[in-house]
Amino acid sequence: MSLLFTILSFIVALGVLITFHELGHYLVARWSGVKVLRFSIGFGQPLFKKRLGKDQTEWVIAALPLGGYVKMLDEHEGEVLPQELQRAFNRQPVIKRFAIVAAGPIANFLLAILLYWLLFISGVSGLKPILGPIKPSTPAAFSAFKEGETIVKIENEPVVTWQDVRWLVSTHVIDRNPEVMVETVNPQGEVFWRKLDLSSVDTDDVNANFLEKIGLVNYPPNMAPIIGQVITGGAGDRAGLHVGDEILAVDNKGISYWEELVKEIRAMPGQSLTLEVLRDGKTIDIPITPDKAVDGNAEIGKIGIAPRIDQEAITKLLVNVSYPAGTALLKALDKTWEMTFFTLRMLGKMVMGEVSWKNMSGPITIADYAGQSAKMGIIAYLGFLALISVSLGVLNLLPIPVLDGGHLMYYVIEIFKGAPLSEKTVAIGQQIGMVMLFTLMVFAIYNDIYRLISG
Repeated sequence: MSLLFTILSFIVALGVLITFHELGHYLVARWSGVKVLRFSIGFGQPLFKKRLGKDQTEWVIAALPLGGYVKMLDEHEGEVLPQELQRAFNRQPVIKRFAIVAAGPIANFLLAILLYWLLFISGVSGLKPILGPIKPSTPAAFSAFKEGETIVKIENEPVVTWQDVRWLVSTHVIDRNPEVMVETVNPQGEVFWRKLDLSSVDTDDVNANFLEKIGLVNYPPNMAPIIGQVITGGAGDRAGLHVGDEILAVDNKGISYWEELVKEIRAMPGQSLTLEVLRDGKTIDIPITPDKAVDGNAEIGKIGIAPRIDQEAITKLLVNVSYPAGTALLKALDKTWEMTFFTLRMLGKMVMGEVSWKNMSGPITIADYAGQSAKMGIIAYLGFLALISVSLGVLNLLPIPVLDGGHLMYYVIEIFKGAPLSEKTVAIGQQIGMVMLFTLMVFAIYNDIYRLISG
């Protein structure tokens, strides 16, 4: 069921993004007087088709939902009746052809703006950027960050959620900035500016939990030491721990919070100890030996249990950010531009060899993200759609033949040359474009499979 949900989430996402993209081409083509023969979502065998309008445009939903197209009347693709020549795409002035082709990617950017606008109006929830325990010997520890402090600015950019922290720090990592200034406020209201060293973070780390690597982790809620999950086969399962058990003590040392329990267990890998447990109103002693695990260069203990989620404690750490309609639109425009520029910058650094191609994702990873975001709720799913819409817009504007950007490149050359490129030149360009796209797809799918295997 989980796999089916992921596939359906992916198909819905593709359907929305492709429909908007092709709708951009379709509408501008119609406004330009070009006759549209077919509007297809997907490729291959049609699952649904219907002719509509005075031009009897064929609307199609096809079996393979990995793209779409708008087929226009064009002498390069078939015979055109003399009375319809003025409506053929190839007979249009270069500016009109440019507008029709550019309308697809532009539609994706407009969709992203719309989605971000809705998100900023409805409100986006996130974890407050309150620092948790600072791990020794990390850049955060060397800069004297303290547990309980709240990050409020990074290089004078306001911070509201942990997502803001991750985004701003990642941009500085991508730009290879060796350090950033971070403003924090402690629970007593005292303000501190600290210099955070980023030199230990590689650009390949931006897709991983790189904040933990530099010592920035979120503040854990003070949850009661009550078991919410027991991992099958773990030390807790073997010892007979049950969901609902409350841990009162470890080797006669009293426990009040889950984090205290974790600290005691981590410090005793492979050592026998006794848990005092409250179960069904009765106190019992359960002997247990934590399994050994590796955390960085250290050996720690684990018993394979997870806490019962304390929703009230978690709610206290959440913040909801929303804006009036006008402000939300400005934020949406800014966010779309920010994501567009970041995507272009990442692609440029990949081409220059400054960022690994391992950061490229293919359909498997995108489908996984679609399923994960959909499970988190409509807000997360809309955010995912906005991000992918920006990526699709940028990808289609790349000057690669067979993509929209490749055709736009031809039209720019035509404007300066004063005449269209020869059919032979265009055909060669299309072949080169197909090879480039195939190569990119191989890289992306390889990365997807590698992530699946390596976890």
